Amino acid sequence: MHVTIRVARDVPNLRTRARYLAIREATYSAAKHEGFRIVHLSIQHDHIHLIIEASDRGALATGMQAFQISAARRLNAADSRRGKVFVDRYHAHVLCTPREVRHALAYVLNNWRKHGEDRGRAWKIDPFSSAISFTQWHELRDSLVAYKPPPGHRCLFVWIPKTWLLRKGWQRHGPISTRDVPGSQRG
Repeated sequence: MHVTIRVARDVPNLRTRARYLAIREATYSAAKHEGFRIVHLSIQHDHIHLIIEASDRGALATGMQAFQISAARRLNAADSRRGKVFVDRYHAHVLCTPREVRHALAYVLNNWRKHGEDRGRAWKIDPFSSAISFTQWHELRDSLVAYKPPPGHRCLFVWIPKTWLLRKGWQRHGPISTRDVPGSQRG
């Protein structure tokens, strides 16, 4: 499932270290809910994209509620603010085919390129996402090691996928490159 959640206009840019760490802790809180797994996520300026496995609608609702409550509390604490953090519940799109899953993975992991957050950066992958945990990058096909995190980087808590679509099925439609730009001719 591809899930998107948006923050209120008065919430500062999510792409800062303090807010990243707040969201990171919220992913850990959500991991405690049975039948709900965050497999990948990407933190953008005013929204978050997640790839989720949920055993049913109830598990999705409970897991997302736990994630959003935890994230809201931690983001408000990080900014010494009060008030609503997320503008609505969430938008979820069920991924049914290998092609949809491949597209969603590329979209979420490379979403920083769509928003221009990669400009002027030497990074190959988005440090505000779970891209460091994705071991199937096209550029790593002949490598024995994955990308090395920047010094002091604390990776987001994500689950190894259990479903065939997220483990292997998406690969039927080609590799995902770190250079793919969602929504462009290159991606």
